[in-house]
Amino acid sequence: MDNRIKSLMRFLDAAHSVYHATAGLAEELEKNGYIRLEEQEKWQLVPGGKYFLTRGGTAVVAFRIPTETPVGFMMSASHSDRPTFKIKENAELTGKYTRLATEKYGGMLMGTWLDRPLSVAGRVMVETENGVESKLVNIDRDLLMIPNVAIHMNRQANDGYKWNPAVDTLPLVGGAGGAGKLQKLLEKAAGGKILGHDLYLYIRQKATVWGVDKEFISSAALDDLECAWCCTQGFLEAEETSSIPMLCVFDSEEVGSSSVQGAASDLLENVLTRICNALDLDLPRMLAQSFLVSADNAHAVHPNHPEYADPNNAPVMNGGVVVKFNANLRYCTDGISAAIFRKICRAADVPVQTYCNRADIPGGSTLGNISLSHVSVPTVDIGLPQLAMHSCYETAGVKDALYLLSAMKAFYSTSLQTNGNGYDLK
Repeated sequence: MDNRIKSLMRFLDAAHSVYHATAGLAEELEKNGYIRLEEQEKWQLVPGGKYFLTRGGTAVVAFRIPTETPVGFMMSASHSDRPTFKIKENAELTGKYTRLATEKYGGMLMGTWLDRPLSVAGRVMVETENGVESKLVNIDRDLLMIPNVAIHMNRQANDGYKWNPAVDTLPLVGGAGGAGKLQKLLEKAAGGKILGHDLYLYIRQKATVWGVDKEFISSAALDDLECAWCCTQGFLEAEETSSIPMLCVFDSEEVGSSSVQGAASDLLENVLTRICNALDLDLPRMLAQSFLVSADNAHAVHPNHPEYADPNNAPVMNGGVVVKFNANLRYCTDGISAAIFRKICRAADVPVQTYCNRADIPGGSTLGNISLSHVSVPTVDIGLPQLAMHSCYETAGVKDALYLLSAMKAFYSTSLQTNGNGYDLK
């Protein structure tokens, strides 16, 4: 197996929550010599410098300053969150058993979560002498399960049963005497009294490569941690150009991006402004020679239901990076951005596929059109083809991850400049 795929699998297996995923990306940046910046401090940026910052523990932005005078930004945006169940405050439900009250986070395929080992991970705020401290926690054992109802008691289970998240998907954590035990486990893991928490369920099944030729990869959170990892690796491996390369991984895409760590926040705009201020650059002129790749996975044509796909724009797994189009701008790709990205991919020998929703099956939006409300630059929406999007365990093609890594390495090794009639790629 390719060592890069092994690295992707290790990242996916450690990304138990959005907080763990972001911490893993930050660790990768630090290993490669990137200096952590804090938003509340004054930034001293120098040519040749490598920097990153995080916000809220769930978003990360990294960038490099070229040694020559910069001419624009080459940016990518992906997201760190995934559909899951969030644990409520005062979550314990006691009686004959001990269960947990949860809420859906994002638009999930709920039935996939049942009858499999689960656990709890996320962020807790711990009381200290000086106030509160944020800590990551992960109960690294099979801890919970959401049990199905037997077919004998739910004869509609195979006839389009509608799941009720207030009843059907509450996880079982213990017997009648289980009250308070989960809290003790969490406080032991955190090393103190918990004053607040953002805790989520995650499946215990690890990433795997499978298929007759080992051509498929399955894991939790391929949407969109696969793109986040590929963009990060391409960013780290790219050659220096006259543009400022920028890696953005936002939170909250699955619920509308409206958090302070989401694409609808001021995070990207603030970072761009502060870079220009620190380097005495004109932001509007820089943006006029900038480009954004919005990277969020795409629907592969389903082997059992090809009728759900647009017949001429139905990508397949292991067929290459997908460029996504939508007439109503749910995706931001237009003729210009598609041409630029295709040219970059062609130079990197990366195959490109296209995706359009079937005209009577509307799809969701991605990070691109949300980011454009703050930073208006040519944008292409791309992704990797996958099956079972928003299942707790998704499937994609092994080759496609390597294709995207190569495409993003080429993208970040490219400088874009306007020439009046089009764009020069150098």
